[in-house]
Amino acid sequence: QVQLVESGGGLVQAGGSLRLSCAASGRSISSSAMGWFRQAPGKERQFVAVISWSGIKSYYADSVKGRFTISRDDAKNTLILQMNSLKPEDTAVYYCAARSRSDIATLSSDFGSWGQGTQVTVSS
Repeated sequence: QVQLVESGGGLVQAGGSLRLSCAASGRSISSSAMGWFRQAPGKERQFVAVISWSGIKSYYADSVKGRFTISRDDAKNTLILQMNSLKPEDTAVYYCAARSRSDIATLSSDFGSWGQGTQVTVSS
């Protein structure tokens, strides 16, 4: 089982940027598809972005497409989410997740390992 720890969250004004990191330990994530999800208060966990094991394929929720970029640094066993042009509706706890498989998926049930989350708050 891989352990995941997110960092980089915080408070930012609308239009600003944040860079989330997810450090993995316990095993290499190089053969795993990796994803980001978020959960706002009172709402269900929502898919944000996913990247394939190779980093060649990525997929985004429509709500973040063109503003967020997912990437991976397998040498550092790290997943990144660059968030630009942030909006108040992006406010949520952001979670990093790992699949045991290499192909892309977007359902939270397709991911077996989760971090503890990092809070992102966007003020208007």
